[in-house]
Amino acid sequence: MRFKGLDLNLIFALDVLLKERSVSRTAERLNLSQPAVSSTLARLRQYFDDELLVQSGRKMIPTAFADNLQGPIRQFLQSAEDLVSGSSSFDPATTKRNFRIGASDYVTLVVIAPLLRRLQHEAPSLTFHILPTGVETMRLLESGEIDCLLCPEDFTSHGQPAECLFEDGHVIVGDRANPLLKGPLSVDAFLAAPQVRLTIGVEQSSTFAERHLRSLGAERRIEISCSNFTLISHLLLGTNRIAVVQEKLAKVLMRDFALASQPLPIEIPPLVEMAQYHSTRASDASLRWLLDQLRSESNRLL
Repeated sequence: MRFKGLDLNLIFALDVLLKERSVSRTAERLNLSQPAVSSTLARLRQYFDDELLVQSGRKMIPTAFADNLQGPIRQFLQSAEDLVSGSSSFDPATTKRNFRIGASDYVTLVVIAPLLRRLQHEAPSLTFHILPTGVETMRLLESGEIDCLLCPEDFTSHGQPAECLFEDGHVIVGDRANPLLKGPLSVDAFLAAPQVRLTIGVEQSSTFAERHLRSLGAERRIEISCSNFTLISHLLLGTNRIAVVQEKLAKVLMRDFALASQPLPIEIPPLVEMAQYHSTRASDASLRWLLDQLRSESNRLL
C-alpha cells in the first residue's frame, strides 16, 4: 500500500524508530540490518523534509515535527491492523493475540492472575505481557504501546478514555497472632501501631489510601515502606506490625497466609480502579472482550 511514495512498511518503521529512538534497537525489533534502517530513516527524512530524529549524546531525540506525528501514526497503524485482523469480530477460543497490560501487583494478584488461570483453557492462543505501573507505563499508554492501563482513578491520564473496572475498600491486616488485631482498633491505637506503608513504583508515590490519610492529618508510625503489594504478607508475619491494604487484596492474602484483618477506624472513600486505553483502541473488539473479562473476574471477589 502506497501513499504518494510512502508505503506502509516505512510508516511502521517510523513508528518503531520514534518509540526506540535508536537505529540499532529498531534494527533488532524489525530484524533488519542497521544500514537498512539507516537507509529507511534517510528516505523518511527526505519524504517529510525533516530530520525526524537528531543525535544527542548517545540518544536520538525526536524533532517537534516528529513528536506531532506519533499520535496520527499510531492511530493509522491501529486502523490498518483492525482492517487486516477484522477487529469487529473476535473469537477468544481461536484468535492469536498478545495483550500488553499495565497493572500493579495488587490488581495482578486479585484479578489478572485468577482470570489468566481460566483463560489458559478458554483462550489458549492468547498471550499476555504484564508491565508494572509507573511513569514509564503512562508514557506507553500515551504512545499506544500497551493495550490498557489498570490504575486508580486519581492516577489516570485526562487525555485518554477510561472506564470503571471495580471499586474496593480498605482494611487493616496483620499477623493472625498480632494482639492488636484481636478486635477493632481505635484511631489512637491505629496511629500508634507499628506499620508497613505501601508505595507505588520506584518513584515511591503515595497510594490512594496514603493520600487520603495524609489529607486528614493522620500521622502514622511507619517502620517499613514497600512498593510491592505481594510482599506485604512477608513483612507482617511474625511481627506486631499492621498495614492498610485494599479489601480484595486482604481476602487473597488471608486465604494464602496466616493473616487477620480489622476495619479501618478512619473512613476512606472507595478506591475506584479504572481501565484506561488509547483512543485508537476504542473500537477494538478484543480489548472490549478483555475489559469485560476483567470486570467479571473482579466481581467474583465481592
